[in-house]
Amino acid sequence: MTRNVFIPALEKQQRRELETLRSAEELAFYGLLDVETLVEPESFSFDRLLEQARHELQQALDTVGSVDGIIAHWDFPTSVLVPILCKDYGIPAPPLESVLKCEHKYWSRMEQKQVIPEHVPGFCSVDPFAADPLGQVTLDYPFWLKPVKAFSSQLGFKIENAEQFHTAISETRETIHHFGDPFNEALGHIELPPEIQQANGNTCIAEQIISGIQGAPEGTMFQGEFNVHGVFDQPVDEGATLFDRLEYPSSLPERIQRRMLDASKRFLEHIGFDNGCFNAEFMWDEESDQLWLVEFNTRISQSHSEMFIMVDGMSNHEVALDIALGQRPSLVNRQGQFPVAAKCLIPHKHEDAIVKRVPSQQELAELSERFPGTMIKLDIAPGMQLSDLPNQDSFSYHIGTIYLGADSHEALRERYRTCLDALHFEFDPVLEQSEQ
Repeated sequence: MTRNVFIPALEKQQRRELETLRSAEELAFYGLLDVETLVEPESFSFDRLLEQARHELQQALDTVGSVDGIIAHWDFPTSVLVPILCKDYGIPAPPLESVLKCEHKYWSRMEQKQVIPEHVPGFCSVDPFAADPLGQVTLDYPFWLKPVKAFSSQLGFKIENAEQFHTAISETRETIHHFGDPFNEALGHIELPPEIQQANGNTCIAEQIISGIQGAPEGTMFQGEFNVHGVFDQPVDEGATLFDRLEYPSSLPERIQRRMLDASKRFLEHIGFDNGCFNAEFMWDEESDQLWLVEFNTRISQSHSEMFIMVDGMSNHEVALDIALGQRPSLVNRQGQFPVAAKCLIPHKHEDAIVKRVPSQQELAELSERFPGTMIKLDIAPGMQLSDLPNQDSFSYHIGTIYLGADSHEALRERYRTCLDALHFEFDPVLEQSEQ
């Protein structure tokens, strides 16, 4: 009997990956809403999205007869919609409150402090609309200021003095409602503790600045059973400048990886997270041996999928599907083409520009032939303006992604450097309105 699985904001690449899974012939995959609606909207209402999703599922139910699984691959609002929809149909998903305890940055820190305080940096809540928001800050300069709910590093500010703080607050007041208002709608689906009622979706968190090597375990909780199927890291390069990348498997010391897994397990059990996937981000300060927790996400990372395929021979979509269908998750180990793999960002300095030229398909094919297994995804095209790219951070534009496999971490880094040098882009300056 065919089981019907629904994927909010299903993309073509995801569909291709899903159709390669072990039990794909027994499954039918359907999109639910679309990328423009869930990932790239100019504005949105959480409750309206929930109503739309429920309507689409009911229409599908009338057509195909069953809703057997719903999988979240995206952050808010998708990550919060899915547990509500799953509860509607009595299918496995984490409790909504446990998901929101990860999604709300301040609430998450409060819960983390109860069970893994040794990994939690200093933090405090800040109401940007208060008469004196700076008076609420209990941290010394410098510190980070960010909304309790945002995308990537949007509205994330490094604050070194009062002037920078007030500038950041002014900008935050103008734009925080984009995510804050719909997040408040989502929070309205559960009963909140008093301190979180005060720190609603339109408030901020100030956090101690932490540094180090990023480590990222990805795993599952299934019927109370904690499991990790992969650990990534984001190396810090000595000397020569090299840009952001994730490498798999992690080259961090095994004892540090064990500490990450222990902290993850304790936190997820503490908040009652179960029957779901997660990925966590940590920072290890090698000099002090301090391990800091950055955040938890309540899903697999679909951007990890290619690396799992290169190294393990199977996509992490396998475990997401297992969990969604109420099956114990499993993933083969080290059966892929390469010992190590990486996801590498193609950066552009944070200066707006008009795209004049991007690498041709022939140039991309030549790189893939030179380095077998290489995949390059460009997010820009001639004529685009970089500031129109959705969901960018405050520090640089990400204009594409390179997936690489190699025999060693050293070879990965050399291939990344070679690819960046070989990819030829051209940009024109953005003219002021009066000059046009």
